Amino acid sequence: MQASREQHLIARIGWLRAAVLGANDGIISTGSLMLGVAVAATSPGQIFLAGLAGLVAGAMSMAAGEFVSVNSQSDTEKAELKRESEELAENPEFEKNELAQIYVERGLSPELAQQVAAQLMAKDALAAHARDELGMTEVSEARPLQAALASAVTFAAGAAIPFITALLSPPHAVLYLIPAVSIVALAALGALGAKLGGAAILKPTARVAFWGAFAMAVTAGVGALVGHSV
Repeated sequence: MQASREQHLIARIGWLRAAVLGANDGIISTGSLMLGVAVAATSPGQIFLAGLAGLVAGAMSMAAGEFVSVNSQSDTEKAELKRESEELAENPEFEKNELAQIYVERGLSPELAQQVAAQLMAKDALAAHARDELGMTEVSEARPLQAALASAVTFAAGAAIPFITALLSPPHAVLYLIPAVSIVALAALGALGAKLGGAAILKPTARVAFWGAFAMAVTAGVGALVGHSV
């Protein structure tokens, strides 16, 4: 009877990192922007316009940034694989000994390490070296489009929270409701990210909420100073 493969949470790390980063940035940057504009005592229309501009610009920026950076990672991975493939073609025996030495350092006897290296290379030499020499796996594989889409969508979703809060709030309560709702949303996001990643919930939740509140406080301070001096 064939055993079923375990499903490890680490497999989620690629999209989870981009999704959490996108939503976190969406809430903090858009909430901070709208709060800073609101503190400057401008009209509700200007606050909404700032929020909408921040949402669209931020989503596009996150998508472009993730796509470019992850593509750079992908280019590096491809270059490493090409070089490794050339080395395997030129000197397979040296590469087998190199792989065996890695297994020796992990605890195998030299004889067993040679056997393991030979069998793995007989099946797929490049995959064996990519995994054990270069540390490249399916989990860590660069996926530019996935990262870009996840970042853009989650940024927009996060940014929608302070934007909708301002849209539905009475004008006199905007200054209080934007940071309050944003911090609650950040705490929930931190807890969700920790749960999906299988980590403890309290510390990530507190960390995300604290730094979100700090960012909004600084932005509000700048908005107050500039608003009163203009």
